[in-house]
Amino acid sequence: MSGHSKWSTIKHKKAASDAKRGKIFTRIAKEITIAAREGGGDPASNTTLRLAVAKAKEANMPKDNIDKAIKRGTGELEGGELIDAVYEAYGPHSVGILIEVVTDNRNRAIADVRHAVSKYGGNMAEAGSVSWQFKRKGYISITDDVDQDELFMVAAEAGADDIQFNDGITEIYVELDSFRAVQEALEAAGYKMDESSLIYDPANRIELSSSETIQVLNLIERIEELDDVQNVFSALEVSDEVLASLETA
Repeated sequence: MSGHSKWSTIKHKKAASDAKRGKIFTRIAKEITIAAREGGGDPASNTTLRLAVAKAKEANMPKDNIDKAIKRGTGELEGGELIDAVYEAYGPHSVGILIEVVTDNRNRAIADVRHAVSKYGGNMAEAGSVSWQFKRKGYISITDDVDQDELFMVAAEAGADDIQFNDGITEIYVELDSFRAVQEALEAAGYKMDESSLIYDPANRIELSSSETIQVLNLIERIEELDDVQNVFSALEVSDEVLASLETA
């Protein structure tokens, strides 16, 4: 949502919120299915799938559920086809928002998204009117203690173009054509990735007052509560003051 270390902080808060709502299994199952569909069903050769499976195990997701999600992605298990879509919207104060959904019912997904956006002060946007403000990138986070110089060299030599060390979180942004190479280099060097996924990174971020920021975050939180929504990306810059309030909420 806001970039660099704030991205991970808010993502972690979101994950905890998902768990409280009992929706984490659904989200992770979709991640596993999509990862298997795009990169194959073998975690040994599919880094994104391997990380999704690890996340599932950490959440105590039953092995049978994991296996079914993989087989659904590889086509070995019949079931409703999952559709990927990205919807564009403007939140309060003209903050651009991209909404990734994974659904078996496109009509339901767009209706739910449209309702949430409208109810919380935003409006849906035409295709392309928001997405041009974002760039598709690979994103990796590491929370283990690391030698920053060594990690920087490993990631940079493999093709990473932005590496940030903030508050115990290492965040790495990668162009798509180097994403797999960076994943493999980090793994070969023994680094444990907490997250490795594709994101939409805003070219420019919008700074608002604390009260205005909270308005936008309330909209984003409401969107994230929807069953079909997988990720939300925005051009909002979250101040340290607001971030501290989120961490203590």
